[in-house]
Formats: sequence, structure tokens, C-alpha cells
Amino acid sequence: MAFSRTAALGYLRRAHDQNRLAHAYLISGPPGSGKQILAAELASLVNGTDVNDVFSAKAREIFVARPESKSRRIVIEQIRDLEHALQMRASNGRRKVVIISDADRLQPQAANAFLKTLEEPPKDSLLLLLSALPEALPDTILSRCIAIPLASHGQRESKAAEEEKLVNLLQQSAREQKWNIQHAYRLAQEFQRLLRGIREQIKRETDESLKQEQARYKDTTDGVWLEEREQYYKALTESLYLQRRAGLIETLFAWWSDVLRSSTNVERRNLPSASKETGALATRFKSAEILQRVRCLEELRDHLGRNIQEALAIEVAFLAIFSD
Repeated sequence: MAFSRTAALGYLRRAHDQNRLAHAYLISGPPGSGKQILAAELASLVNGTDVNDVFSAKAREIFVARPESKSRRIVIEQIRDLEHALQMRASNGRRKVVIISDADRLQPQAANAFLKTLEEPPKDSLLLLLSALPEALPDTILSRCIAIPLASHGQRESKAAEEEKLVNLLQQSAREQKWNIQHAYRLAQEFQRLLRGIREQIKRETDESLKQEQARYKDTTDGVWLEEREQYYKALTESLYLQRRAGLIETLFAWWSDVLRSSTNVERRNLPSASKETGALATRFKSAEILQRVRCLEELRDHLGRNIQEALAIEVAFLAIFSD
């Protein structure tokens, strides 16, 4: 589950106050999620440098690596410089902080070199990796960092809006007296239409980010970099889409969990605004029938996780879940 930047900072602040900060964090999230701001706030917390100076030449004991070569990659020489800097003694009790922006742009040799630092971090150091596409990082690096996934403000608003649309669809569905095959198929089509809208929105946003990079670096990079960035944003689009799709599947789980709670007289609700409709379904189906629908949802989630054809998996599941 993705944090807001404020919630993530609160979590990290508590860990710092209790002297249990980890030595390495992977701060991930789409463009606009506040990865750099959170890194600056955390660096300021442990190092004492003003937040506004963390990424500037004024910062002391804060070392930043970002893509700088013509290919827009982080090269092994940059990692060697970081390792050397980390060996120096920090002054005035400051904690040494390394920030790697666009960590997914580490060259393989640079990633392997940095892995040694992750495995044996120098004393009084904090390592922060920032990435919009953490899936591109080696598993060996991922497994040695605590993940802090962030959602952008716009993403949170979009997520709330699309979940509200899905709940409205489910409420309309619950009011229908008879659930036949046509009803289930129609609901599946509406669900897929919602997914298409999500994919199109994400594609527009990532296309705009790519255009901005092309304009910024077109005269200082080579053609290979451009091809790589196109592939990067293609992968980012898919990653963000899968996250949002998973959120809608969880909304379906929340809906049927509320139906089950209502059938067993449990008061707590995931979707209190839909309590009337979920309560009506609880009187319509036996507990065993509700549980069977939950199991069908679990199968859908499993099938989608194994890249079974999306439309077919959704239609088959909805026919089982939303027909009498």
C-alpha cells in the first residue's frame, strides 16, 4: 500500500525517535509523488542540514548520485566516489547520508558495486534509493532495503474517484432483482471500461513525462538513451496500471467482505456508504454462497497475477460472482 509523503515522514520520524531507523530505504513512486522531498526531509532529520540545502553544494556529509553520463546512467565511478566519501568520519555527530536518484538507472557494474555497501554499510550512514520503477532494480538490492512506496496527490485523487465509481456500479448491481448472465456480463464490461480509462490516463501522464525529458536532454544524450527511456516509460505505465488494477480488486474484496460481515451480524464495514446494499445482499445469499464468491475473487487475483488474459479472466470471474 502506498503512503502519502506526510504519512511516510511520520513513520520514519517515529523510527528515528525510537532509534530503529534501518540503514537503507527504497523510496519509490510515480513522478510527482515527492520522492526527493521525502529524502531531503529524512536526510535533514538525521543529519541536521536544512531541507532546502540537502541537494545543494551547501550540504555536509550528504552525498548524491544521479544519472549524469551521456547515456543518462549512474556509472561505477560515481559509486566509487560515494564509497570513498562514506569512509570519511562525520563531523559534529552528523549521520552520513547517500541519496541515489533514479536508482533504476544504475549500470549493472555500478549496482554490483553498491550492493557491497548495502551489505556492509559504514557506521553512522543512511542509504536512500529513489526510483519510479523499483521493479527494474536487481532483487539483491531490493531485498536489502526497506520499501517506502509513495502515491502522488493526483494518483490518490484518481484512485479515490475510480474506487467510488466501482462502488456506485456495485450499488446499482445490488439493487437489481435478478442476477442473470446478461447482468454479470454487463458488469464485467463496465469494470473493464473503468480499467481502460485508468490505463489511458496513466499513458497520458507518462507520455508527458517522456516528452519533458526529451526536451531537457535532447542535446546532451545519445540515441541509445532515448530508446531506453521509451522502454522505461512503457514499463512504468504497465507497473502503475497493475497497481491501480490491484486497488480495484481490493475494493471488490472490501465489498464482499462487508456482505459477509453483514450476514454474520458484524458491525464494522469497509464501505460504510454502501452498507444498505451490502446488507441487502447478505439477506439474499447464504454465508456459504458469499464465501464462494470471495473464493472466486481470490482466483481472479491469482489469475491476473499470472498474466492470464485480462478480459477473459474478468469475464469468467464476474459470471461466477455476479449471477444467481
